[in-house]
Parts: sequence; structure tokens; C-alpha cells
Amino acid sequence: MYVIIVGCGRVGSELAKLLSNEGHNVVIIDQKQAAFERLSTSFNGLTLVGNGFDLELLKQAGIEKTDAFCAVTNGDNTNLIASQVAKKIFKVPKVIARVYDPQRAHIYSALGLDIISGTILFAAMLRDKVIESRFSSYLIESKDLGVLEIEVKGSLIGKTIQEVNIPGEFLVAAIRRLDGVIIPEPQTVLKAKDILAGVVRVASLKKIKERFSL
Repeated sequence: MYVIIVGCGRVGSELAKLLSNEGHNVVIIDQKQAAFERLSTSFNGLTLVGNGFDLELLKQAGIEKTDAFCAVTNGDNTNLIASQVAKKIFKVPKVIARVYDPQRAHIYSALGLDIISGTILFAAMLRDKVIESRFSSYLIESKDLGVLEIEVKGSLIGKTIQEVNIPGEFLVAAIRRLDGVIIPEPQTVLKAKDILAGVVRVASLKKIKERFSL
């Protein structure tokens, strides 16, 4: 993929390094030349100094052939403007914006942007650890669904996935075993010490926990 990243802070630099190491073509833009010092020597992408919403700079970055555009600066306004330019003017297929202020998240979404709100995600992660360590609502961008981990023991040993699933309320999506992670079939048989990762309807969480004695 050809990816443009606006903002070479902690998040932007790590994202750039990850994508570059995976073989993607990466261009990263920042207002300060010194910001690029966060990039490792293995980074083989392009760095440009300037504003992420400067039309000429974006053209120089190759935005007209870009597959994905990520605005991850420390400023919500900058991220919004840059993302809108990428989406509305240059028609980039995938535009993602980082948002600090949770109150602005719905505005970004209404504009058709994919939103990553670190504040909301981190708060949700902390909530999950405080209230229920096995349950993760932040993994799915919905207040209606979450992910619940269940260790296979007792009466669960020997059951099939089909027997464990509860239509409309709980669905096992993956099994973590000592030798790796698998995506199960309906007839997959559970083994002792398997860790099930299941999608659960939040409204049914109490019922599911009681069902599996959690």
C-alpha cells in the first residue's frame, strides 16, 4: 500500500516504522525536521517538512496515488483539516483521523472519517480492567458488543464450539492454545486450558458470565 502519515510524534513515527518494515510505501509529514529523529535507521520511506493540509506538499507526497491517509498530529483541528483535504479534494479511499477530544469524535464521524480516539480507547481499557479483566469493550467500536475471554475447564472440556455458542448473544471467534491461535469450526472440540475469545452482546454479559461460572 501507499500510505501518507501526517504527524511524526510517538504514534505517527511508530506507525511509519511498522508499515515500512512490512514493505509498504510510506510518506510521513511533520512541521519540524527534528521530529523525524524518532524514525529508526531501517525506515526507508520519504519524510517531508510542512503542513499536512498543504495542497502542493501533498501532491509532492504522492497523494493522488495514495491508498490510505492517516492524520495523527497532536492537534484535533489539524487532523480534521488534513483529513478533509485528503478525502474531499483528493478522494483518498481510506482516511483515518486521530482525535483527542471525545466530544469531537461524533463530528469527525459525521464527516465520513474513520476515527481513532485514544482518550476513549484508553478510558475503556481502564474501565475493563477495573470492572472485569476478562471483558474488553474497546476491541470492538460499539457499545453494544465486546470480547470476553473464557478459560476451558471443567464441564467445557470436550464440548464443541457449536455447543458453546449462544445465537444472538455469544459467539466464539478464536481459540488460544499452547501451540498457537486458531479460528474454530462449529465442530472444533475444546481442550483443557484453551482460552476462548468470544464476541458477546453487552446486554447479555451477566447472563453469559453466569452460564460459564465467571
